[in-house]
Amino acid sequence: MRIGAHVRDDDPLAAAAERGAEVVQFFLSDPQGWKAPKPHPQAERLRDGDVAVFIHAPYVINVASLNNRIRIPSRKSVAQQAKAAAEVGAQGLIVHGGHVTKDDDPAEGIANWRKLFERQADEGGFEVPILIENTAGGANAMARRFDVLARLWDAVGEFGAGFCLDTCHAHAAGEELLDVVDRVKAITGRIDLVHLNDSRDEFGSSRDRHANIGSGLIDPELLVGVVSKAGAPVVVETPDEGQAADIEFLRSKSS
Repeated sequence: MRIGAHVRDDDPLAAAAERGAEVVQFFLSDPQGWKAPKPHPQAERLRDGDVAVFIHAPYVINVASLNNRIRIPSRKSVAQQAKAAAEVGAQGLIVHGGHVTKDDDPAEGIANWRKLFERQADEGGFEVPILIENTAGGANAMARRFDVLARLWDAVGEFGAGFCLDTCHAHAAGEELLDVVDRVKAITGRIDLVHLNDSRDEFGSSRDRHANIGSGLIDPELLVGVVSKAGAPVVVETPDEGQAADIEFLRSKSS
């Protein structure tokens, strides 16, 4: 079981050493912007090192959107981010499931996800696996509730889409963590990465506010159970000051 953290993007290897992390996740560009990533100064060391690398795509990306001014740059950005992720030896690019507006048909958002993979397949596919992440809120989200996730997977699973399970997001979306791994795998057949986060808010709140393990409202033993059952690399996206303790706690429980 490899356990690590989301860390600063300027020196992820130093951040990994500080936390005792075996896995790092970071951004390659402004998480709130559309600019293409620049070459990372540690690219060679990251590719050749022992620390597993995952890249998180910018939050602005919404592949599902029916708005051309959002969907088209989102498609372009996913391809750019995947190419840059490959250059640092990443094992996957995490992309949020996205959403459509309240007046839109979610089926159209799902169709837009399929088009992303179809178009890229014509060019040889993405350079790293695309890991779709479940989200915390939004009535018309593609990956909040698992009934919609199942419809999404029917559309994109054949293209090798991967899945990133976020525990805080599932808790906030009103999806029980006790059997969450079994239910996700029944839909996707896989979990490629776990974002292991406690939550500052109550079950079903739709609020995405992460907390360090044991300082939020999720039973730590539920979180340990997710890690044990998922059998995937783990990244904590918790407040920086407690990440080392979070990693050590999970490592002690998985040994």
